[in-house]
Amino acid sequence: MNSIDGPTFAVSRRSVLAAGALTAAAVVHQSVRAPAASAAAKPAIFYSPHQDDDAIGLAGSILEHRAAGRPVYLVLVSDGRNPDLARLMNTDPCPLTTWADPHPCAAGGSHRLSWPTDGTNKIVAARTAEFMASAKALGVDKVINFKIADDGFSGTAAYDRLVDRIATKVEALAERYPGASHKFSAGWLEHTETHKACSDVAYRLMNDGTISDVRFHHVYAYARPRARRADGAAYVLNIPGSHMKTKRNAMYAYNTWDPGRNLYALGYHSVPELLEAAHDDPREFVHTLPSDYRPGKGN
Repeated sequence: MNSIDGPTFAVSRRSVLAAGALTAAAVVHQSVRAPAASAAAKPAIFYSPHQDDDAIGLAGSILEHRAAGRPVYLVLVSDGRNPDLARLMNTDPCPLTTWADPHPCAAGGSHRLSWPTDGTNKIVAARTAEFMASAKALGVDKVINFKIADDGFSGTAAYDRLVDRIATKVEALAERYPGASHKFSAGWLEHTETHKACSDVAYRLMNDGTISDVRFHHVYAYARPRARRADGAAYVLNIPGSHMKTKRNAMYAYNTWDPGRNLYALGYHSVPELLEAAHDDPREFVHTLPSDYRPGKGN
């Protein structure tokens, strides 16, 4: 998820991820135990538009599929380049210290970084390290990195090229794993071009028969008031306690400060309010494509 919009929680709110992240350096090396995936079972392929979307809005469903013995493949769609996030991480003291008690910054409120602000290199590598730690906590069977430049925001032509690049990669997976189910984000309900591009790809490939058994997870549901998060959902997944513990471990990967493992709590600095809300809500929200779906940037 690419967002560094200002945090929306009151200053008095206690950060629940802060305490968990204190032990996350150990936790993210663990993975959930599940029945061995059947060699004959068709995989469930989950597409995370950015690093952190997996833990926020896909993890409960990933664990549900794993518990049923189904192979689960987790795809990182974009590289997650983000110049604004690089600038935030170069800021001391950490701006997050103004809105939660105790302060939620896993670095202790002081980053002491001087990263390039082109949004690539350091940011991409560190965000991807967090993604890999989260995937390990979830125990997925395979991680696939599309390594697609996250550049669809600059205009309609750039957006259309982004859709084409993602579609080519998804088509290749559909050919390699016939009969797989495909789990995207509900991009038409969400806040970034990359999320919308993923649902546009699903729309295109569903219509031409390339993929079937498609569902959409509303990652940004956690930006809504709790009572409205299920609005429009075809299915609400109530996450069992044991799975919720593992989902939280995956989220802690995004608020761990361990430079020796290239972990800089970038996910938490990007979308603290969504991680906090998802940590506190043992539900996920699954949608089907609406009948009036409109592909394209801004639709």
